[in-house]
Amino acid sequence: MGEIKMGIKRGTTLAAAAITVVLAATACGPGNDKAADTTKPVGAAAAAAAQDYGKGADNADGASGAKPAGQLAIASNDKVGPVLTDSAGMTLYRFDKDTAKPPKSNCDGDCEKTWPVVAAGDATAAAGMDPALLGEVVRTDGSKQLTVGGWPAYRYSKDAKAGDVNGQGVGGVWFALAADGKKAAKGAPAEGAPPAESAPPAQMAPPAAGGAAEADGKLSVAKDPKLGDHIVDGKGMTVYRFKPDTQWPMTSKCVGDCVAKWPVVAPVEKAKDKGIVEKNYTVLNRPDGQKQQSVDCWPVYTFTGDKKPGDVNGQGVGGTWYAVSPDGKLITVQ
Repeated sequence: MGEIKMGIKRGTTLAAAAITVVLAATACGPGNDKAADTTKPVGAAAAAAAQDYGKGADNADGASGAKPAGQLAIASNDKVGPVLTDSAGMTLYRFDKDTAKPPKSNCDGDCEKTWPVVAAGDATAAAGMDPALLGEVVRTDGSKQLTVGGWPAYRYSKDAKAGDVNGQGVGGVWFALAADGKKAAKGAPAEGAPPAESAPPAQMAPPAAGGAAEADGKLSVAKDPKLGDHIVDGKGMTVYRFKPDTQWPMTSKCVGDCVAKWPVVAPVEKAKDKGIVEKNYTVLNRPDGQKQQSVDCWPVYTFTGDKKPGDVNGQGVGGTWYAVSPDGKLITVQ
């Protein structure tokens, strides 16, 4: 193994700042994708859409404002070792005063303001993690909290950005979660964790110019049993759109750590493309030096959570990441 109504916060959260480029060309005009503006997510994505991804762990509203985790991931940390994070790269924690058998949370009131609970219901196991370890516990207020190996999961309000582990060891009772539900510990690699030399998400620099997700110079259309026709790159990897982006002016709001997880699609050669409706097939010049392909003026990306052609693990993540139809529109079917 959260979203995403985008709210811009401090640090390098996935929505640290908007990238806005006014194109020299006038092809990308307002109102080109009216249907995309009114498309509603369904199923799990509908529930996830209520999450404010940009707020990360800064939640002082208690369980009523709890945010789900979305696609979990395992991040390597130089101080702590492999830790479990949410889809925003925020570290998840466990509390020694809770119990795992049976699962029970003993963090309420002021404790809950400092340690926001992770809502249950929209969590996907990290690559290499046993999905059976994910569960839920009903809190005293009736809300449901995500559990990992039986341990209730929390974020820490003083973690400002992805990769922070400021909650590690607080009070001698708070510890980052490992992928098996145990306490994260240096030298104790978790199943599926990245190799030790990998940088945690917060330290991963965005790809340099020309280091975008290489599409082998083309895009094409693939068919998925659930999603139907959708765009893939030259390697067969699913292509996605980010709902907080805008079509006019063409804007990418995925920067910093976000780009590390959702690499931009490099410009492609139209002549090689197959099945794509090439309306407003333009290139976005990003301030970070990268050039990003767009389809109908919508910037497009791939997902590092997709490991092989045909994977659609990014579909519906946080209620804001969706596969793209051949005409550039969002595919919100789950």
